[in-house]
Amino acid sequence: MSLRTAMADLKRAGTAQNCKIYARRGAGEPMFGVSHSDLNTLAKRYQGQHEVGLELFASGNHDARQLAAKIVDPGRFTNTLADTWVRAVGCSLTAEAVAGVVSNSPVARSRSDAWRDRKSEWIAATGWAVLACAAEDASAWSTNDLQALLKQIGSEIHDRPNRVRHEMNMAVIAIGLRSPGLRRNALATAKRIGPVVVDHGETNCKTPAAVGYIEKTVAYRLAKAARDEAKG
Repeated sequence: MSLRTAMADLKRAGTAQNCKIYARRGAGEPMFGVSHSDLNTLAKRYQGQHEVGLELFASGNHDARQLAAKIVDPGRFTNTLADTWVRAVGCSLTAEAVAGVVSNSPVARSRSDAWRDRKSEWIAATGWAVLACAAEDASAWSTNDLQALLKQIGSEIHDRPNRVRHEMNMAVIAIGLRSPGLRRNALATAKRIGPVVVDHGETNCKTPAAVGYIEKTVAYRLAKAARDEAKG
């Protein structure tokens, strides 16, 4: 498999309608407008092609970067590579893609710590998104670490840039799902914060209310565990 072949596959899968949808979420040209379903299909075809993934991301094409995040090996990420990727983030879709890779890499904690308080909205947002993705990983953050981060979120969230507010809110949710003790702290923090206002532009995307989201997810997990136990 080669970069040329992958780009040709992406171009064939793209549609003008999807380009319009992604543009409303901040994605810029060049892009082909490949659906998430087609990206997943291509990712299965190119799975394990780490070097091709790096070339795809470096191409600057929006869809190529989405595919890259699905096929690179997170285990081979270094601080330098992660920093290179995060500097390219300019929309929520790419921020989520980069955070997803980095959160599964050996540098998840170091890059989240390095990015969360940056002045750049997108770098800071990606740093918080990494935390939200990996908060339930006890090897990355201790309970004390997460308690301190809840305090920071509670005191800063309403003063941070738009997309950073969204990812901070998602971090509260993720921390709240880590353990019963952290759940109590996360719920208390969310109640003190109150509604988190985020402008999602011309999309149907919403920033969820942390309290309700945590409670519903915990209830779902408990019900699923009970069903699994009954089956066993």
